[in-house]
Amino acid sequence: MTSTTQHKPIQAIVLGATGYVGGELLRLIAAHPFFELAAAVSDRCQEQEIAATFPHLAGAYAGERFTAYDNCLSQIDRGAQVALFSAAPHGASAALIARTLTTAAQKNLKVHVVDSSADFRYPQQSDYEAVYGSTHGAPELLPQFYSAVPEHATNVAAAHIGHPGCFATAVLLAAVPLLRSGLTDADIFVSGTTGSTGSGRSPQEVTHHPERHSNLYAYKPLAHRHAPEIAQLSAQASGRDAKIHFVPHSGPFARGIYATVQAKTPQPVSLQQLRDAFDAAYADSPFVQLVDATPRLKNVVASNYCHIGVAVSDDSVVVMSAIDNLVKGAAGGAVQWMNRLWRLPETSGLLTAAPGWI
Repeated sequence: MTSTTQHKPIQAIVLGATGYVGGELLRLIAAHPFFELAAAVSDRCQEQEIAATFPHLAGAYAGERFTAYDNCLSQIDRGAQVALFSAAPHGASAALIARTLTTAAQKNLKVHVVDSSADFRYPQQSDYEAVYGSTHGAPELLPQFYSAVPEHATNVAAAHIGHPGCFATAVLLAAVPLLRSGLTDADIFVSGTTGSTGSGRSPQEVTHHPERHSNLYAYKPLAHRHAPEIAQLSAQASGRDAKIHFVPHSGPFARGIYATVQAKTPQPVSLQQLRDAFDAAYADSPFVQLVDATPRLKNVVASNYCHIGVAVSDDSVVVMSAIDNLVKGAAGGAVQWMNRLWRLPETSGLLTAAPGWI
C-alpha cells in the first residue's frame, strides 16, 4: 500500500464507465473528499456527455464527457496519483488494466487498481480459466492482485485488488464468521436473491421488466460460477475449507441482495454464542452491522452497509445478510478498498445512509 499526505486530489479513472457499476462509481467519486474524476472511459460513448447516459448525475458532472480509452491518461500530470477503477466486463478488464498500467509507468504515475470484474478474483490463471472458460487477459499481473472483501483482510501488501462478486460479498460476510468460530460444520447452504441490476445494463430476458415484475425464480442452482469463488475466499479468510451449496434467485426489484446462509452445528449453540462470534468478527468493521431483527433490503439499498441477522434452533443456525449489490457488492466495496490502498480513512465518501423508502 502507498502512504500519502493529501495535497492534490487523487485522480480517479473509471474503465467501463457506462454500465450500472460504472455509474455507481461515478456517483461515489463525485462526493468523495479525496478523489477527483479524471476520466470516465467509454469508447462507445466517447465525447457524449455523462449526463446523457446518467441523467441523475447531471448536477455532479455538468458538461463533462466520456473519454476514449486511448486518451484516459492524457490529461494527468507526470508523477500524479491515480485511482484506477475497472467496471469493464469479465474477460476484457484484465487486458485494459495491463495496457493502462504500462502507459502509467511511462508517465511515472503512482497507481492503485481495484477491478470489479472477475478477472483478478483467482490467484491462479488455471482457476479463472476453468470457471470462466476463456483465456486470462493478463496473467502476468495476477501476483500483484489480492481478492477479499475488505472486512476479511488486514495488512494487505498487494498493490491492486480484485473485488469479489456481489453475491460472493453478501455470502462471505455471513459465512466467514461461522467458519472461523468453529461452531458449525463446513457444509454451507445458501439461498440468495438478487435484483435485476445484477445482470448488467444490456437488456436481456432475465432483466426484462414484464418477466421480472411480481416474479421470483431460481437460476443455475448448485451450478453458479460464484460458488467456487465463495469457497476459495471463505477458506482464505477462515482457514477452513467449506463446501458451498448455492442456489441463487432473481428477485422482482432493481437493487439489493438478500442471502440466507444455513449450517448444522455438531453440538448445541446458543443465540448469544452466535451473536458473540459476529460481534467479534466485525468489531472494527464500520459497514457491517449485526441487527436484532431480520435484515431488510430497504435499510441498506443505495448504501455501503451490510446488515446481518442470526437465528438458532436445535442443531441449525441461520445467518441472513442484506447488501446493495451495486454499492457494497461492487462500486462501494471498490471505493472502500481504494481508500485502504491509499491509506485514507476507510469510510471516506461512503457514509451516506440508505434512503429507506426506495
